[in-house]
Amino acid sequence: MPVPTRRLALVALALAVPLLFVPLGVAGALVLADGLLVAIALWDGARAPRPGSLQVERELPAVVALGAEAELVWRVRNPSPRPLVVTLADQLAPSLGAGTRRARLVVPPGGQARAATTLRPRRRGRFEVAEVVLRVDGPLGLMARQAAQRLPTTLAVHPRYRSASEAELRINRARLLEVGLRSAPGRGGGTEFDALREYSVDDESRRIDWAATARSPRAIVRTYRAERNQSVICLLDTGRTMAARVAGVPRLEHAMDAVMMLTHVASRLGDRAGLLAFDQEVQAAVGARSGAGQLARVTEALYQLEPALVESDYRRAFTFALARFRRRSLLVLCTELAEQAFTETVLPALPLVGRHHLVVVAAVADPTVAGWASSSPEDAGATYRTAAAVSARADRRRVVARLRGLGATVVDAPPGELATRLADAYLRVKATGRL
Repeated sequence: MPVPTRRLALVALALAVPLLFVPLGVAGALVLADGLLVAIALWDGARAPRPGSLQVERELPAVVALGAEAELVWRVRNPSPRPLVVTLADQLAPSLGAGTRRARLVVPPGGQARAATTLRPRRRGRFEVAEVVLRVDGPLGLMARQAAQRLPTTLAVHPRYRSASEAELRINRARLLEVGLRSAPGRGGGTEFDALREYSVDDESRRIDWAATARSPRAIVRTYRAERNQSVICLLDTGRTMAARVAGVPRLEHAMDAVMMLTHVASRLGDRAGLLAFDQEVQAAVGARSGAGQLARVTEALYQLEPALVESDYRRAFTFALARFRRRSLLVLCTELAEQAFTETVLPALPLVGRHHLVVVAAVADPTVAGWASSSPEDAGATYRTAAAVSARADRRRVVARLRGLGATVVDAPPGELATRLADAYLRVKATGRL
C-alpha cells in the first residue's frame, strides 16, 4: 500500500506558500508544479521495494518474570543493491511495558540493521506477538510502501518469585541440619535412622542406643535424618476472595510466591511437591515430583492463572485432591480467611482431607486493616472504619481458632512474610516427623 511521507508534505507546503504572494495568472503554473510533484511522488513510490522482499527477525526471550527487564531486538535484512530507509511498528501489548514499539532504520545494500527496546512487563500471562508493520521509503523519500509481515512469537510472563533468596537460605540450613553439624540447633532431628556414632556432650540422652552401648566401651547414640520422598501438595484458591489487593497486588500474587518457595524448598530437599489450582473448577494440576525441574513445572502452570469472580468450590477441590494424591501428604491450602466463606464452604469440607492428610492453611493478612484497627479515630468516618477493622480482625481470629480446633496448622502472615513462614512451617513438620 503506497503511503505519503512527511517529506512529501513538506515539499507540497513549500510549493503552496507562494500562492499567497503571486498574481492569479501565475497560479496555474503552481498547480502544474503540484501535479508534477504528485507524479514524481507516485514514481518514487513505485520504485520503493516491496516490504515483503525484506527479511525481518524478532528476537524475544520465551520467558520473562513479572517486573523484570528483557530486550526485544529487531533485525532487518536488505536484499536490494541500494540503501533503504525502513520504519517498523511491532504489535506489542501495552502491559508489556515496551520502551517503544517503533523503530526507524537505515539498512545498507545487501546488509542488515538492528534496533532494540526494553520490555518491563506489568501483567502476568501469555502474550501472542503476531505482526510487524514495515514501511519502506522510495529513493527520494516522498512515498513509501507499507505492509504487515507475520512473525508469530509467544512471550510468557511468569509470576515474580520474590522469595528465591530466602528459599536458598532455608535449603542450605536444612541440609546443614541433616548432616548433623554441631553448630546447628536441632541436630539429629528427623525420623529416618541414619547411623550410629559415639555419644558427645551435645547429644540428648534419649538418642542413646542401649543395645549398641552394651557392646561398646563407650556410649553410642543413634542419628537421624529428615525423611525424603514425602508429598507436599499446594491447593491454590483462585476464587473471588483472592482478587482483593493487599500491598498493591492481588492476594493471588502473594500466594503464588508462597507456592513457588514451598515447591522450591520441598523439591530440593528430596520431597515430592505438587500443585492444584481451583475456583469453581480445577484450573491446573501438577503431579507431585521432586528434583530441580519441579519449580519450573509449577511456575509454568501458575503464570496464566487469574482470580475469577466466583465462589470457590472447596469440596470439589478436596475430592479431586483425594483422588489424585492418595498417599498421605502435607496439604497446603492457600486462600483467604474470610469468615463467611470459610463457615459456609471450607469448614464443612475440611474433614474430607483432614482424616487422611496433614492440613496447613496459609493466608496473607492485610496490614492496612491492622493499621486501621489500632488507630485513634478523629472523626465519625474514621470511627466507623476503625470499628469495621476491629470486627474484621476478630472474625479472622475466630476462623483461625476453628481451623486449629480441627487440627489444621494456620499460617497468617503479612505481605512479604507469607512465603518464608509457610516454608518454616513445612520444615517444622518435616523435622518433627508429623507426616
